[in-house]
Amino acid sequence: MDSSKVMLITGTRKGIGEQLVKHYVTQGFKVVGCSRKDVDYTFDNYQHFCLDVSHETEVKKLFFGIKKSYGRLDCLINNAGIGLANHILLTPCKTVQDIMNTNFTGTFLFCREGARLMKQNGFGRIVNLTTVATPLKLEGEAAYASSKAAVITLTQILGKELAEFGITVNAIGPTPIKTDLIRSIPKDKIRRLIDSLAVKRYGKVLDVINVIDFFIKPESDYITGQTIYLGGV
Repeated sequence: MDSSKVMLITGTRKGIGEQLVKHYVTQGFKVVGCSRKDVDYTFDNYQHFCLDVSHETEVKKLFFGIKKSYGRLDCLINNAGIGLANHILLTPCKTVQDIMNTNFTGTFLFCREGARLMKQNGFGRIVNLTTVATPLKLEGEAAYASSKAAVITLTQILGKELAEFGITVNAIGPTPIKTDLIRSIPKDKIRRLIDSLAVKRYGKVLDVINVIDFFIKPESDYITGQTIYLGGV
């Protein structure tokens, strides 16, 4: 078995997930990623799985593959997410179900299966991605912000449940970052959101990486169940 640290990142086909992969392979991690479709990049230390993060059987198969290949999992970053900016009167139930399945159920499954593998080595770092849309109670984001509120509560509870196994669980809430996730949101709405922040600019993936680097450090073993929002919400 390879003794290098192993990191699993969800939603790695593009955007934040792709940049996280590029960062952590250069930091010496063995990185495993997943998305619904294949990626258009390769790294020596990167392995990709195509799956739906809310499909329990597929998720279990992925973790079996990690255990077989590496025998361990040190870090899990739950980045996969979908969103929609729409008034509740215009939001179909199917859309709400899709958002909850990816954003919450997927995060739940990966946390559960990841913790089972981390427990074997008495060490683990789980970082869940949420959003500033939740504390800001953004109009038009009812389903998305609510799904991420569920992720925050999950983070807080798992911080308590998994502490005895040497596993910390924390979350980070980015501000708008120029990715496909916000492409459909009107620019004036994004501008108003940014103007409501203490630091009035778009977020950067490096801002997210900075917090994740802090959360996953071995020295951060006394920090769990916490959510850090970027931008000064």
